[in-house]
Amino acid sequence: MAASTSRKLPDYVYIPAEVAQRYAEQTRRGLYGLLPSEVSWRDRYEYLEKRGYILRPRYHPDWSPSWMGTNIAPDFCEDFITLTNFHVIDATRTSDKMRVAIKSVSNQGQELNISRLVASLGGADNHCVSAIEVLPDPLNDHRSLLVMPYLRPYDNPELQTVDDVVNFVSQMLKGLVFLHRHRIAHRDIAPPNIMMDARPLYPNDHHPVRLHRALDAIRDANPLPRSDHPVKYYYVDFGLSVHFPEGASPRVIGRVGRDMEIPELSSDVPYDAFKADIYALGNLFDKAYLQRFSNVEFLRHLVECMKQQDPELRPPAQELLKMFRQVRALAPEQSFRWRLVQRTEQPYEKFINDTVAVAREGFSNLKRMVG
Repeated sequence: MAASTSRKLPDYVYIPAEVAQRYAEQTRRGLYGLLPSEVSWRDRYEYLEKRGYILRPRYHPDWSPSWMGTNIAPDFCEDFITLTNFHVIDATRTSDKMRVAIKSVSNQGQELNISRLVASLGGADNHCVSAIEVLPDPLNDHRSLLVMPYLRPYDNPELQTVDDVVNFVSQMLKGLVFLHRHRIAHRDIAPPNIMMDARPLYPNDHHPVRLHRALDAIRDANPLPRSDHPVKYYYVDFGLSVHFPEGASPRVIGRVGRDMEIPELSSDVPYDAFKADIYALGNLFDKAYLQRFSNVEFLRHLVECMKQQDPELRPPAQELLKMFRQVRALAPEQSFRWRLVQRTEQPYEKFINDTVAVAREGFSNLKRMVG
């Protein structure tokens, strides 16, 4: 229960008695019970527990809402929080307390096979979320439960410095080289399908669903800066991915994936899945950073190459990585630690933001000097 009374809670979590009574009445009527899409996870609770994974208290078969009989607002009770993606749930591995994500996936298609494959390959350049294990789904013989490391959206919190962008672009290009070298086309590269291991940013952890809150769902979770606490980024969701046998053509058909701007997408005319990946990643770099910030112009040539309208003019991933490394080597090192500057920023905003950035950088340097 998040609303533990073992220590004093902040005043803002408490509500008047009449409001608490109203919440209690609504709870008894079932207003805050499990959603229909959550019931299946409750029904898997004991099965997963036997396999070494514990779901949050909300999904225990004997769950009783923790705010009942208290004057604590339900919003500040951990077991009030519902899932946002009902195909995926967070859990804790009992053997080592590691947080994991468990995804319900179809036994058809290549997602399970590709997840197992990337897990078996290893390597520092492997930026693909991989399977820890695959469990039979006790509720559906046609589905499995894919257990993976828990990850957080790559841009939550947002990247703050030029160096953050450099590291992100570098890791994503390395990951794409890795995928394509092993004949895997992702086919759905987009912001929701890139995540990070954010543990370096949150040494005291954060809530797995309400990401801006601490584990208790009461206090704020305040991240450390990436510049001093680097993270690793991952491609996730191989539901549309294809693993091509050696020597097989990488041509596919289908207008699939979140990025509908890839010019060659077609349900009738075959296109190169690797080239489509390159466009999608370039489009992400363009929209997330090049179009938004004025001090990442070093990305322009790379993005233009990746977004060539003619797929045959897009360089392969390995060549793009080499190109980016050359650009990075020519840029002044001191420019990397500077904050990202919005293209829409007004002069007075720039003055204030620059002042804050200088102060933050000075504090960061002092911390590094004193250890």
